[in-house]
Amino acid sequence: MTLIKGNSMFPAVPRFFDDLFTKDLFDWGFRNHSSATLPTVNIREDNEGFMVEMAAPGMDKSDFRIELDNETLTISSEKEWNKEMKEGERYNRHEFSYQAFSRSFHLPKTVVEEDKIKAKYENGILHILIPKREEAKAVPPRAIKVS
Repeated sequence: MTLIKGNSMFPAVPRFFDDLFTKDLFDWGFRNHSSATLPTVNIREDNEGFMVEMAAPGMDKSDFRIELDNETLTISSEKEWNKEMKEGERYNRHEFSYQAFSRSFHLPKTVVEEDKIKAKYENGILHILIPKREEAKAVPPRAIKVS
């Protein structure tokens, strides 16, 4: 028996109201609903700058598009998976054929060195180093001698 998944104009909204024939018989939980997902991000800061780490396993460095427009850093990607099927093979369910995301972050020009931003992709993590301007770095406190 072939199951036909229903279409929705809002794929990120769980499909609570799909009928019996579009769901697995014993799986009525959230994992049976389509949803949009975003890669998770860690952002660290030290006196030298910011380090953005984005978890994006299974991608290639060429899959990422990183843009700086005014004070907005945008990380995006579109990836399509195409697998050749052998004769007689067919999918009963095929949910991971396409993935796209976009994440944006505000970078104040007065704080960051825009021309020195660097990115690398390693072991499933996208690393973006955003150095601070010298004038934005914290200056350690100094003691003032009272005379």
